[in-house]
This record gives sequence, C-alpha cells and structure tokens, in this order.
Amino acid sequence: MKKLKIKNDIKRKDTITRTIRVSGATFDKITALAEKNKISFNSVVNQILEYGLENIEE
Repeated sequence: MKKLKIKNDIKRKDTITRTIRVSGATFDKITALAEKNKISFNSVVNQILEYGLENIEE
C-alpha cells in the first residue's frame, strides 16, 4: 500500500460540519502534521479519511 502524502493545496467548499471524538494521542499527531505542513487540522483529517476510504479492504 502506498503511503499517504499530506498536501497543502486542497481547498473545499462542499463541507458538512460534524463533531467527532479522537483520542488525545491521535489529536496530537494530527495537530503536529497540520503544523508541519502549515495547513488546518480539518484538512489533515479530511486527507486521512479520504486515503483510508480509497484504500479500505472490502
């Protein structure tokens, strides 16, 4: 499986607001990725979710 590459040029307008819960450790990892790539926390979460959905074993 190829690795996820975080991109900083993704802009979306078709968004839905939803509350999710993540562990503290996961939050810290996502926050660090967002800061490292100078993008929003939400952008990182969306990229991780899309990658997971594209690579899910059915």
